[in-house]
Amino acid sequence: MPRTADHDERRRQIAVAVRQLIAEHGLDAVTVARTAATAGISVGLVQHYFRTKDEMLLHAFQDVSARIRARAEERIRAGTEHRRPISAIMAEVMAEFLPLDDTRRTEFRVTRAFAGRALDAPALAEVDAETAHRLREDIARAVRNGQECGEVEPDLDPRPAAVRLTAVTEGLAAQLYRAPAGVHGIPAAELAATVVAAELAAVFTGECRQYTRPASP
Repeated sequence: MPRTADHDERRRQIAVAVRQLIAEHGLDAVTVARTAATAGISVGLVQHYFRTKDEMLLHAFQDVSARIRARAEERIRAGTEHRRPISAIMAEVMAEFLPLDDTRRTEFRVTRAFAGRALDAPALAEVDAETAHRLREDIARAVRNGQECGEVEPDLDPRPAAVRLTAVTEGLAAQLYRAPAGVHGIPAAELAATVVAAELAAVFTGECRQYTRPASP
């Protein structure tokens, strides 16, 4: 009997094929037959895992959202382990949602294609909303942590700050996707770093006491 890991790998293979089709040809190009051909497997095997196209699309959307999420969580884990300022960690987390390389440009195109379809597909809309919600929660938690250690003023409300930074991330991603070479002579990566740093500096105005003290031996 095939192992669970084999099933998971096959589902990932199908999700990658869907992502490739959307990135190269758009959402309307995705069919079960084309997905099977792109993945190098049979139509019957695709249908074994996904009974309908909508089920297949939902899984692909969840997969790409999970990939972005995993990178963001790794940034948080590594930054915390190395005792980096919270603002610096959040700059890296926000950058994972920006189309600054081929992988992230593909992910942006795919997620925006899904977001458009989500207007009429409640299951996709739920994934889209959950992705944005988790980013807001990450940022709000970072602001609260910043208040505890001195990077953020104690009277700042984390909730609107999180909404603002999430909106900046989403809007900046759209701008960078339209202008991959940059804007007004400023390279995209430099522009992204400047905008993100300026927005974070408006929230994280202090210095974290936890990271300024020498580590205990």
